[in-house]
Amino acid sequence: MNEMDLVRLNFNPESLWALNAIIGLVMFGVALDLKVADFKAVLNMPKPVIIGMIGQFVLLPAFTFLLILVIKPATSIALGMMLVAACPGGNISNFLTHYAKGNTALSITMTALSTAVAIVMTPLNLSLWGGLNPDTAKLLKVVALDPAEMLLAVFLLLGLPMIVGMWAGHRFPAFVERAHKPVKIFSIAVFGIFVIGALAANWRYFLDYVGFVVIAVFLHNGVALLTGYYAAKFSGLPECDRRAVSIEVGIQNSALGLILIFNFFDGLGGMAIVTAWWGIWHIVSGLTVSTYWSRRPPA
Repeated sequence: MNEMDLVRLNFNPESLWALNAIIGLVMFGVALDLKVADFKAVLNMPKPVIIGMIGQFVLLPAFTFLLILVIKPATSIALGMMLVAACPGGNISNFLTHYAKGNTALSITMTALSTAVAIVMTPLNLSLWGGLNPDTAKLLKVVALDPAEMLLAVFLLLGLPMIVGMWAGHRFPAFVERAHKPVKIFSIAVFGIFVIGALAANWRYFLDYVGFVVIAVFLHNGVALLTGYYAAKFSGLPECDRRAVSIEVGIQNSALGLILIFNFFDGLGGMAIVTAWWGIWHIVSGLTVSTYWSRRPPA
């Protein structure tokens, strides 16, 4: 067994609950600017959602498989990359899209839909692409997701904060005007603190395995962001939709990945380290890309 497979990360359910609570608060802040008309526009033009789903569940897993063939990582790292690619979009993608001046309503719609679709597509993609690689096939186990638990997570993390935020924005427009900038600053600060805390908690492992894992996640995340953006561009979507699709495909629900690893793969070291580092790195890369776009309003 690879030495990395023996590693166990500093991870506990309390930290995950804390992150989920933060995400809920951030979603409330994002929803303050949303109107019902934003969602009507998305539903009237479903093409961007379809393109986003194809990028999320078809193109990204396929390109991940090809990337693994090129860089040839350790078996557990490869399976971790496949699992990340099989997960739905992460909830912070909505905040990042909003910050990047992308189509926030499209982002929220894609996150909710991809999370629901993941009940089927995450185990399917993991089994399909993991089974095609003889090495990862040996480690592969059947992953089953609880539909009720997944849908409840969508409602608590997206639905409830969004409803309350949109209601508050409609009911108290003066409050929204005053709170908009402070909430954005608070959101960025909170995610920055979370990145530092997560890195500090696993600093020793980071130093031990920083080389290849960081390179693999950097390349993988870059492929994800580019896959989403150019899938949208080649489909003729406007710039604000391209940004939403790019961030949605590039920001994966690594928290879900960690839960699956600890529940079904006994916290396998290589898988856990790749997934945990992805959870840190995609916030860094997402904030970087979003900051760049935030200074360049879409045409």
